[in-house]
Amino acid sequence: MHRLPHRARKALVHRLVESLRLRGRGEVLRGHHNINYVRRSGPVLALLLGAVPFTRFKYRVPLRTVEVVPRIWPREAEVLGVVCRYLREVPPCLADLEDGSVHGYRMGRALSDSAPAGAVGDELMRSFASFFVRTARVPVAELPARPEGWPEDGDTQGFLAWLVRFTQERVHAPNRDRFGALFDAVGIPEDAMARFAARHGCRTSRPFRLLHTDVHRANVVVRGKRLVVIDWELAMLGDPLHDLATHLVRMAYGKEEQGRMTELWTEAMRAAGFTALTAGLHDDLPAYIAFEYAQSVFPDVMRAAIDLPEDADTEHFQTAADRVERAIRRAREPLRLVDVPGREQVVEALRDWHSTPDQGTTTLFPPAPARGTSKPVSARHGDGA
Repeated sequence: MHRLPHRARKALVHRLVESLRLRGRGEVLRGHHNINYVRRSGPVLALLLGAVPFTRFKYRVPLRTVEVVPRIWPREAEVLGVVCRYLREVPPCLADLEDGSVHGYRMGRALSDSAPAGAVGDELMRSFASFFVRTARVPVAELPARPEGWPEDGDTQGFLAWLVRFTQERVHAPNRDRFGALFDAVGIPEDAMARFAARHGCRTSRPFRLLHTDVHRANVVVRGKRLVVIDWELAMLGDPLHDLATHLVRMAYGKEEQGRMTELWTEAMRAAGFTALTAGLHDDLPAYIAFEYAQSVFPDVMRAAIDLPEDADTEHFQTAADRVERAIRRAREPLRLVDVPGREQVVEALRDWHSTPDQGTTTLFPPAPARGTSKPVSARHGDGA
């Protein structure tokens, strides 16, 4: 059976994993970009995948999404093909299908389950520092080709400028038709990213390396004292300080933990011989942290509005307003927001958006990730992002 033509093998794998998915026996993990079905492989599927029979695998099915973060390599399998040669703990892609992919499954507990908030401790932060070092060791020459016009190696200012342009041209501007009135009402102007670019930039050149860009609690599986970082679909080539900044923000570290994680990252990089990656850290890391707060205001506000149920009551609007106010508070300084509304104005803006015809009939984003269910948790209105 292993001598089947490639196309026939893919078709058979697809039929088998779809059959297992539809039976509904196993976990369903839903995120912003994919639905992940955790199943056990039978003997035939295991043979096709080159896996041990009856071991768990993860079937990833992408959701139709609106772009809110860059994805420069369309096929995660291509990235994993390189990553797994150097980070052996990362689950490999076992089959890259046309409308999904099959991945190995690592036993353990997601950090978002065991420590959904609060301090994670020095030991785990040292493990994160070690992970970033090992990621930096992945040879750049082996990575997939970059998009046309990608910044040259070491052009950190060009890299940050690319991120800013992406946010404006692919996230903010395309969603103005639907969310423009809401953005305006909560104090986000059309020239928000231009305001950011006028005040923030990188002063120092650093060599580019492979970046994961999304190392947060839900993407970390802990097994004893070891951690495994999963979900590499948003990986890119760029300034390592960007990877550190997204980690610091998305882990929701407190101020002291941010400082300690930065210290451990710097020590680990220098001990590994990557001193050049730490150059200008104290000047440029704040720019990347500011960017993370700035870019996240758009998806955060949109998700707060989209997640409102059709029959939203006062409590729903108050919860949504909490999310909007948090996003605005974090983005206020980076985007130089001046006319920031109060709570009542935010609630009123959400009510106005929600009451506009057709606003609630198509969703851009799925609900928060669900774990431990035997059936998919479906999006309220259909599409996810």
